[in-house]
Amino acid sequence: MDELIATLENEDKEYEKLINYSKEKTVHIVKSDIEKLQEVTQMEQEIIEHISRLEKKRTEVIDDIAIVLNKDKGFLTITNLITMLVKQPDEQKRLAYIHDKLKNTLQSMKVINEQNKLLLNKSMEMLRFDFNLIKNLNQGPETADYNKTACNTGNILGNEIKRFDAKQ
Repeated sequence: MDELIATLENEDKEYEKLINYSKEKTVHIVKSDIEKLQEVTQMEQEIIEHISRLEKKRTEVIDDIAIVLNKDKGFLTITNLITMLVKQPDEQKRLAYIHDKLKNTLQSMKVINEQNKLLLNKSMEMLRFDFNLIKNLNQGPETADYNKTACNTGNILGNEIKRFDAKQ
């Protein structure tokens, strides 16, 4: 049980680091600092790889516990383990504490990631707006001119060639 608790504590520490990087990412998104954003994202990837290794270790520990207890590993969740540790109140308390702490950490992470997602979407929206504004800067509105076949000619106002007629 100690190995499971230690693994969960290490996971929580790694997620805390990830939260700090996500907060740093928020600042760089607001500043539109792409280079710093890429650096932070790369550091996040390293932490995610470490978390993946911890997740694998946690799964292996749970599998071992399931074998020892002769339980189905699908049934053996952390919540079920907490309820099964009634006769071991110290371990039950430690496991419940780290379970709640990890759950709160992940909830905080979710909130920050949603905030970053919204900021990125707004940034992309602004970039699209700026791009369209620049693209259409020298272009006037399209006129409603029709030809003999009743099709729109697609003439653009202010885009015609102006010539001086000397014969008048």
